[in-house]
Amino acid sequence: MPLPSGSFSATQGGPTCFDKMKTGFTIGFCVGMASGALFGGFSALRYGLRGRELINNVGKVMIQGGGTFGTFMAIGTGIRC
Repeated sequence: MPLPSGSFSATQGGPTCFDKMKTGFTIGFCVGMASGALFGGFSALRYGLRGRELINNVGKVMIQGGGTFGTFMAIGTGIRC
């Protein structure tokens, strides 16, 4: 039975280690941004922030959480390569 043309063969190989690290960073960044939105949103509301201050604070926490968690996911994926 012939293999479909889109499948990986022995000559094509799989994703490289750098590709795996990029994927790990992307997944970690998404998870970090989601947790940053939850935790940053609740803490900002608890402090009584509203309007532009709320959006700026939650956005900053989301980017920080995404960058941090994405970096650690990329490092962990690189160790596993």
